[in-house]
Amino acid sequence: MDLVVVTGMSGAGKTQVINALEDVGYYCVDNVPPRLLSKFAELPEQSGGKISRIALVVDVRSQDMFADFFSCLNDLKTSHYSYKMVFLDCDTRTLLNRYKETRRRHPLLSGEITSVEKAIDAEREMLQVAKADADYILDTTLSSPTQTKNRIRDLFSGGVSLSMTVNCTSFGYKFGLPTDADLMFDVRCLPNPFYQPQLRELTGLDQPVKDFVLSFPQTEGLLPKLLDLIDYLIPLYVAEGKSQLVISVGCTGGKHRSVVLSELLAEHLVRQNISVTVTHRDIAVRSRK
Repeated sequence: MDLVVVTGMSGAGKTQVINALEDVGYYCVDNVPPRLLSKFAELPEQSGGKISRIALVVDVRSQDMFADFFSCLNDLKTSHYSYKMVFLDCDTRTLLNRYKETRRRHPLLSGEITSVEKAIDAEREMLQVAKADADYILDTTLSSPTQTKNRIRDLFSGGVSLSMTVNCTSFGYKFGLPTDADLMFDVRCLPNPFYQPQLRELTGLDQPVKDFVLSFPQTEGLLPKLLDLIDYLIPLYVAEGKSQLVISVGCTGGKHRSVVLSELLAEHLVRQNISVTVTHRDIAVRSRK
């Protein structure tokens, strides 16, 4: 059985996650009371094997019942049911903007909690333990719904049995740092294709840009050192029980150098039979305020 428990901040994108999991074959149920987790874990046996992949969303919408969430997770472990937990996070300013745009009510907005900002702060405090225990943390602050869905499909289209999944992410420093990175590398030290008129409108996925970036001794010196470091670190993370590693590579705009290096890193890891996903966060972004 593959059991995925989805939780996290309200407004962070749990709906996109559960839809993506359904697309790759999971039996999905939203807003599950924590006490029912063990009942759903029994479904594969009760269904005669017809249901083997289950994804459940458990969050603060269950109100007072959410207090049982962590004890119910422990009950699953005691009963020898394995699961993976996905935690959706997002910064407060972005969540406030999303609530303003959608005009939806935050589930904790009542009584002494009189503003959406206070509700978000209270929810973040309630979820600290869940975030610390999560197998996968997805920060959607700068991600579009499509990027979030694609990330989930990449992670779970083959199930959750893999011991380590590495996500190689390119980004542009001018658009903000990724908040979910485990390792972050700055490649702005490499010559910039942006200043070549014939390359400016291309991306690191185009061969001329890749050839340009790889043609310099700076890249020739940096790349093997970067790969050696990653090769050394991954077994250490696996030994510590980490199931997801996010490696972020940044350049100025996230369109050229970081894309080339992220792709090369992913290709290197794939050759070692490591499960890899690739995300180019800012490759299509021209400006963002």
